[in-house]
Amino acid sequence: MLKLRAGGLSSVQYASLATVLAVLGLSTIWYTVLSLWTLWTTDALKSIGMVVPVVSLALVLRAWRSLGWHADGTWWGLALLAATAAVSRMQQQNILIMVVSPHWLTVLPPPSLVLLAYGSGAVLLLGGGRLYRAALFPILLLFFANPVPHAFTSLVDMPLQHASAHVARAFAMSLGHTLTPDHLRLMFTPDFGMFIAPGCDGIRGSVTMGFIALIAGYVYRFRWYANALVVLGAVLLGYVFNLARLCMLVLYYAVALHLPWLQDKAETADYIIGAVLFLVATLLLFAVIHRLRGTQDPVGPAAGAVAQSESQDRVPRSRIAQLVAMAAMAVFGCVGLARADTGVTPYGISASNARAVPFPARVGRYNLVRTWNETLVTGSVVYSWAQYAPAAGGTPIAIGVSPVLGWHDPLICHFTRGEEPLWHGPITVATAAPAPISMDSSFYSDGVTQYVEVSTLCSGAACGEFATQRTHFGFVYTHPEARAMLSGDSRQPIRILLRAETLDMSLSSDAVRTQLSQDLRTFLASVNFGDLTAAYSR
Repeated sequence: MLKLRAGGLSSVQYASLATVLAVLGLSTIWYTVLSLWTLWTTDALKSIGMVVPVVSLALVLRAWRSLGWHADGTWWGLALLAATAAVSRMQQQNILIMVVSPHWLTVLPPPSLVLLAYGSGAVLLLGGGRLYRAALFPILLLFFANPVPHAFTSLVDMPLQHASAHVARAFAMSLGHTLTPDHLRLMFTPDFGMFIAPGCDGIRGSVTMGFIALIAGYVYRFRWYANALVVLGAVLLGYVFNLARLCMLVLYYAVALHLPWLQDKAETADYIIGAVLFLVATLLLFAVIHRLRGTQDPVGPAAGAVAQSESQDRVPRSRIAQLVAMAAMAVFGCVGLARADTGVTPYGISASNARAVPFPARVGRYNLVRTWNETLVTGSVVYSWAQYAPAAGGTPIAIGVSPVLGWHDPLICHFTRGEEPLWHGPITVATAAPAPISMDSSFYSDGVTQYVEVSTLCSGAACGEFATQRTHFGFVYTHPEARAMLSGDSRQPIRILLRAETLDMSLSSDAVRTQLSQDLRTFLASVNFGDLTAAYSR
């Protein structure tokens, strides 16, 4: 156990305690961390972001060591930490989505930005401005905890997917193989072939190679233009080697046509070919880095001497107050985390934590037809649904209840699937509650079905979700509840989603939207949202 001597803690002891407390302090933004963790573990394209906080911490400590563990913390860091804790708490209770275009929208503030703000606050509080300037690159690296935003996926990943499929198809046809017309499916026989899916276009390898080059350029202090060229070259190298992988897979499939015992091993062959090519590409990248490194001074001549001479300095007792403040933040966060319902995430609720929603057998003149759960491939429950149909015939209404915020907002889910609403805006409806409720409404048509969706969030007895009328740019948001923010209640608001649809494509979009919206209003007039959310309010 560390003891305070007459001169206080040594610099190394102070830095060690500060690092431990900073890691524990992540509990103050546990909802943000949980959002990122779920993102990393459910999307292979974003999984590289998992190593970003670890690399950032290692590089910050490296920079701190080069300063001889010198600490001159500022209380502005504590203010920033308190602000990030408040923002993370607000995101747990409310939602704010910025819609820039049908292909670009984001939750505000993005989780990676909250993590960046937390890292900045921790460094300022415990290390001070001098360390912050020395470690600016690894601190900013935290923003790439989400390495591939959704807009990048829509605007870059999908075009690259088609380009990769085109190259593989052209190579296969040059070998004399006739393929099916589907440009993303390379079927050598009716039941033997491959599908160029998202993520098969080399973007994961390119992003990984780019991060390796970026970090290596910082560590070895490449000049900015050299670093930019190495990063660009690394990204292109990853993509070119992926094209080589696809062409080698075409060769494998061509051989497997004549050796049937190879056909059920195509997936394993893909992994082996990809791993070997990625290893070769990485070796080439490090060969370039090693060559450039020889012309650079990676650390500086006196850095090691400075670290050695200053590492035994004592930290003034006035700096111990920063440690105490960080410890208080960590305790506050750990207590909140212990009280939190971590079975509910921004991406689903575990099946074991799912509660039966008390859907009534009758709502006004509508009778309950069936109920079901909407789940992810992981088994997590996203919505509990019920469908009601009018007793005298008419448009059936589906209503879903979910405690999930984050990326399972209905608007974001549709955009993720490439579905753009023909109309989106606010709607105010009367329910069984005394006051009208504001809801977010969208109208979709996919050529087969036309449907209207309306959604809102309920916290206790209060419900409301607001949307700005927009053509491209706009917002979807809920009003923060001060009582919920300050009460320490770990429960999230409950999302309610309703859908009315028709298969009649002969009517105009405006006429269908008006009729379906009226059907929803009729149904909602007899709905008590408080009864539906009771299962998650206890």
